[in-house]
Amino acid sequence: MSNPKNPEELKKNLTEMQFYVTQHRGTEPPFTGRLLHNKRDGVYHCLVCDAPLFSSGTKYDSGCGWPSFYEPVSEEAIRYLNDSSHGMQRTEIRCGNCDAHLGHVFPDGPQPTGERFCVNSASMSFTDDENGDQTQG
Repeated sequence: MSNPKNPEELKKNLTEMQFYVTQHRGTEPPFTGRLLHNKRDGVYHCLVCDAPLFSSGTKYDSGCGWPSFYEPVSEEAIRYLNDSSHGMQRTEIRCGNCDAHLGHVFPDGPQPTGERFCVNSASMSFTDDENGDQTQG
């Protein structure tokens, strides 16, 4: 998908859940995302602009109900914002290219980073290294 900024164009190209998550800082229900149990080798991209976000090599099962990664593909891939919604202090993560909401990052992940990037499947697509097939979350 290209990088459409027009909300009406996005609504045409995204499901209701994808639009809610990426544009309204929503959260999909835990354990429901299409990419949660994906174990194929490849790259996870922003669903809105197709920018690469995470490599399958950094994905792990945290048991939290959303795809979890310990490291993005680059420093520029992710934008970090303070989030004090819902009476909590968290760090929101967004696509570094188009600013789509992805999820949150927490300091309870595995080494080498100790971080858990908890990402909504609905904010990503996945490209399989073996055959180039793309799957939307």
